[in-house]
Amino acid sequence: MTITPLMPVYPRCGFRPVRGEGVYLISEDGRRALDFAAGIAVNALGHGHPALVKAIAEQAATLMHVSNLYGSPQGEAFAQRLIDNSFADTMFFTNSGTEAIECAIKAARRYHYVNGAPERHTLICFGNAFHGRTIGAISATNQPKMREGFEPLAPGFVYAPFNDLAAADALIDVNTAGFLLEPIQGEGGIMPATDAFLKGLRALADKHGLLLVLDEVQAGYGRTGKFFAHEHYGITPDIMAVAKGIGGGFPLGACLATEKAAAGMVIGTHGSTYGGGPLAMAAGQAVLDVILADGFLEQVTAMGARLEAAINQLIPNHDHLFDHVRGKGLMLGIKLKSDSRAFVAHARDHHNLLTVAAADNVVRVLPPLIIEEAHIAEFIEKLSAAAADYQAPAS
Repeated sequence: MTITPLMPVYPRCGFRPVRGEGVYLISEDGRRALDFAAGIAVNALGHGHPALVKAIAEQAATLMHVSNLYGSPQGEAFAQRLIDNSFADTMFFTNSGTEAIECAIKAARRYHYVNGAPERHTLICFGNAFHGRTIGAISATNQPKMREGFEPLAPGFVYAPFNDLAAADALIDVNTAGFLLEPIQGEGGIMPATDAFLKGLRALADKHGLLLVLDEVQAGYGRTGKFFAHEHYGITPDIMAVAKGIGGGFPLGACLATEKAAAGMVIGTHGSTYGGGPLAMAAGQAVLDVILADGFLEQVTAMGARLEAAINQLIPNHDHLFDHVRGKGLMLGIKLKSDSRAFVAHARDHHNLLTVAAADNVVRVLPPLIIEEAHIAEFIEKLSAAAADYQAPAS
């Protein structure tokens, strides 16, 4: 037998973490790496945060799981806190971002169905997006690398170029249910929506009776310095998927919606065995305690500005390799002039610096939200050293 025990769907590298301490990961051979990947924007509070560890341990000793057939005081309490701090009136808890996207797609279609327009089932999606790996989620992308070998995909999705409002407008027809997009594309290369684009989609949705569905799985939950990224644009969605940072490393996601948009999500239309379990809710509450504490988001904004400024200051020293930096808060991307995946591997293997590659030859910089100035200085030192001795692969 030649297949590995873990199905070989990831190109797993040689760094094998067994322990985490704050903003560092330690491998089984003792290597200590600066973690500016944070589980791809998941470990919002870093590794081993005492409040999160305590909440999970105490809840595990009390009640880990019950069926959603029963009332959920834990879920109701957490949902109410999120409602009080967002646009939403209701939500459904999931275990992951892609599950939150599935719920969002279903909610958007059901909204029109119960309002007497079942033909309005098509979501306008956008180029270079990433919404997850389920059939529904990959159907909402037009990336061949995501779709190859999985056809036929689910119908009901069309695609416009990202940040092209006129192209999105031109796709609206009698079958359109709404728009689905990331306000800042993550895997697509840390590409923010323009102000005019996102505000324009909101206006088009209002004009045509459509729903604006946002995927804030990566961009949400304090990552950009706002609780949710759409707050930078002065608009609100009708439905929104969140995950990653919401559990700080514990599997958790949510689909948030207005009362109007959730009109079709009644008994029997959706479900989850594990979604919203007591253990996940305890983790979510602990993370929320930290993120909503006075001054926390302001600190994320300050650290994001300092990190971006430091990268900009470094770029001219290595302008053969680095082009520019973009993004918001602590969701930054460094555009390279060569293959970003090769550079990410070099920085990891030779300088113990963890980042994440993305499309458009971008290096994603997604540190825990708890970083301090000393961590920024260490990051810049390691990034500069990696750039200095990096040899780009021959094309």
